[in-house]
Amino acid sequence: QVQLVESGGGLVQAGGSLRLSCAASGSIFSINVMDWYRQAPGKQRELVARITSHGSTYYTDSVKGRFTISRDNAKNTVYLQMNSLKPEDTAVYYCNAAVVDGSGSYLEVWGQGTLVTVSS
Repeated sequence: QVQLVESGGGLVQAGGSLRLSCAASGSIFSINVMDWYRQAPGKQRELVARITSHGSTYYTDSVKGRFTISRDNAKNTVYLQMNSLKPEDTAVYYCNAAVVDGSGSYLEVWGQGTLVTVSS
């Protein structure tokens, strides 16, 4: 069984910064893509940022230049550095990973989510 545990959410004023972390644990052979999604109240979940095992990244337009995704493969951990936060960044942020577990099975694993609230 593989689990993702997020941390780092909280309340911050507009213009501030937060750093989210997501650690994978369990029977893991490899992790390919690691993503951060978010879901604001009344809205659909959207992909915010993605990083591959080789370090290639993708960002949705609304966070380009403000957010940075990174990963530590040795720790099976992905990070999201969020700067210049705006009230519209308020959402529950979820980590997602494409995992090959110890038995060779491909899994898509979600974290439980961490709330980010940006006050104006």
